[in-house]
Parts: sequence; C-alpha cells; structure tokens
Amino acid sequence: MTKVLNMAGSQVGEVELNPAIFGIEPNMHVVHEVVKNHLANCRQGTQSALTRAEVSGGGKKPWRQKGTGHARQGSTRAPQWTHGGIVFAPKPRSYSYVLNKKVKRLALKSVLSAKAAGENVIVVDSITMDTIKTKAFKGFLDAVKCDGKAVVITPEVNTNVVKSARNIPGVLTTTARMLSVYDLVNAKYLVIDQAALATIEEVYA
Repeated sequence: MTKVLNMAGSQVGEVELNPAIFGIEPNMHVVHEVVKNHLANCRQGTQSALTRAEVSGGGKKPWRQKGTGHARQGSTRAPQWTHGGIVFAPKPRSYSYVLNKKVKRLALKSVLSAKAAGENVIVVDSITMDTIKTKAFKGFLDAVKCDGKAVVITPEVNTNVVKSARNIPGVLTTTARMLSVYDLVNAKYLVIDQAALATIEEVYA
C-alpha cells in the first residue's frame, strides 16, 4: 500500500499500486533501448561537409605528372590538401527509427516499477492550482517531501499547474496518457495525481 497525501503533505488515505504496472521485474536493457531511441529521434541530423567534388576550385593539375620530385597530384582539392574536400563527408540524414510498441510499454512499466520499488512514487489526492503561483507550487513539493528532480503527472493538462511548475529547476509536468520513459528515468520522484494514477493503470495494465 502507498500513502495518499494532500497538497499540504498530510496523509488522507492509502492506495494499492497495480502490480502489473508497478510491481514487475524491471528490464533495464529494454529501458536503455527506449532511451537510446528517444535520443536518436531528437537528433537534428543537419551535419554537413563538402566532398572533393563539391569544393570550389582544384580544376587545374598543380604540376606535371613526372620530373618534379613531388608526388603526383591531380587536384589541389584532394583530401590531403589544405582546403581540400572531406573523404567521407557527413551529409544531412535522419537518425530516427521505430521501436516495437510492446518494447516501449515494457520499458515504461519497468521504470514505473523501479520508482515504486525505490519508494519514489508520491501519490496526491488532487493536484490543482487556483492561480499561477510558482512559490506555492514549490511549497507543495516541499510539503510532500519531493526534494529532487520530479515529474508531476496530472490526468489532463492543467494550465495553472503547468505554468506554476515550469520555472522550478528539474520539475516537469505531463499527463497520464503522455508519459515519456526518458523523462521518468531522468527524474528522482514521480508525483502522481490519484486520478492520473487510475488512468495510468487503465491505459497500461
């Protein structure tokens, strides 16, 4: 059983985390593959350099083939020359690739289970903000003893919560249906609205 807190940090109940999501044996290899996939998909792939065919100049043979004592050269834009082209020049390309949905889901369950095993899942009965107030939201995180990087998970997008949390270093907000394995791995705590917890268990079980 996990404690359910209110925004003042007081216990108001208990909830049992679904063992199919929060109680499996974490598969860290799969987590690694999903994080690697996320980082690859984030790459812009805009690196570019010129090959010897694309460098300006170099049309004239710099000296005759024989008799100079120099090695034979056909162009001043060959790779061994200063201002010459690049041998295997990088060109813009996409680094993105697709992973199996089952792999992504297993990775997500593995991260959630690892956080639960480390007692880093904080369940709150309702995460709401009447106004946009960063200081008040920071006070809420301190009250529930969240003293590190955190992902705050709400059932739906709550503008006041998002804007109150966005200037707090290390704190991200997301919804129950938009969980990112990379963000969860990068955080120490998961602060979950109880309604969002029900949605997670419904969607991912």
